[in-house]
Amino acid sequence: MSLSDSFETHTLKYLLTSDSVTRPTSWYVALCTTDPTDSALGTEVSTSGTAYARQSVTFTVSGNNASNSAAIEFPEATASYGSDVVAVMIMPAATGGTASDMIAHAQLTTDKAIASGDIFRIPAGDLDINID
Repeated sequence: MSLSDSFETHTLKYLLTSDSVTRPTSWYVALCTTDPTDSALGTEVSTSGTAYARQSVTFTVSGNNASNSAAIEFPEATASYGSDVVAVMIMPAATGGTASDMIAHAQLTTDKAIASGDIFRIPAGDLDINID
């Protein structure tokens, strides 16, 4: 995963200045049908008629790597998502937000079509954020 531009700025301010920086206290995984960039949100899956909702996530940190500490399971889709899921974003709230709120983002290794009845899962330890 890549940190967003705004979160990289927050991190550097926290580390290298005395500026006050607001730290997120909650983290949510959002599924996207278009790729986010470091400065722009991707198109999030529609909540209309699909049962989709962002899912909370907790992380375990070891060295320069953070990984999801438990499996992340989205609700069973009540309708097709319409477009393949191609990326994920880490956001600080269960809904809403702008590009400046996005914490991190990544493309999926393989795009995933979600049909009615499907459940999108991310196994524990499979969502990694690295700082090199």
